[in-house]
Amino acid sequence: MEEDARVADAACAAASALHERMRRNLGPTLRAAAVMREALGDGRKILVFGNGGSASDAQHFAAELVGRFQRERRALPSLALTTDTSVLTALANDYAFERVFARQVEAFGQPGDVALGITTSGDSPNVVAALQTARAQGLKTIALTGRTGGSAASAAEIHVNVPDQSTARVQEVHRTLLHVMCELIENGVASNR
Repeated sequence: MEEDARVADAACAAASALHERMRRNLGPTLRAAAVMREALGDGRKILVFGNGGSASDAQHFAAELVGRFQRERRALPSLALTTDTSVLTALANDYAFERVFARQVEAFGQPGDVALGITTSGDSPNVVAALQTARAQGLKTIALTGRTGGSAASAAEIHVNVPDQSTARVQEVHRTLLHVMCELIENGVASNR
C-alpha cells in the first residue's frame, strides 16, 4: 500500500509539473485556437485525427465542438477521421495504414479547413502524411505532439508541443490543452452570434 501511494503521488506530481510548464508556454495553443475559431467563423470545418489514445482525444475534441463544451451555441463542424471502421479498414487494406487519414483529408478537406493531427511521439506516419496532404490541399495545419515533436513538427504550420518522454503525461496535458482550445473557440463563437 505504501508503494502504491508513492507511485500515485509521483504520477500526480509529474502531471502537475508538466501542466505548469505548459502553462508558461501557451502561445502555440492560443494560435491554434485562433486559427480554428477563424476557420469555423468562416464556415469551414476541422478534421482531427490520431492513433490509440490520440484517436480518443480526436473523437472527444470533435464531440465537444459538434455538441457543446460549456455553453449552448450553434453546432461547430468538426469531424474525427478515426471513427468510420469501414473506411479505416478499407484504406488500410487497399492502400496502407499510413494513408488512412491522408485519403480522408483528400476526400473531406477543402482550402481554409483546419487539419489537427495528434501524435504523442510526433512521428506517427499516418498523422504526418495527413498533415502533409492537408497542407498541399490548402488546409491550415496544426500538430499536437509530445517528446520533441518529431516529423509532425515540420509538417504543420502550428506546432503545439508537450515536451516530455512519458506518453501518459503527454496525453494528460493534451487533453487539458484540447479543453483550453474548446473553451477559446466556444467563447469566440458565442461572442460572434
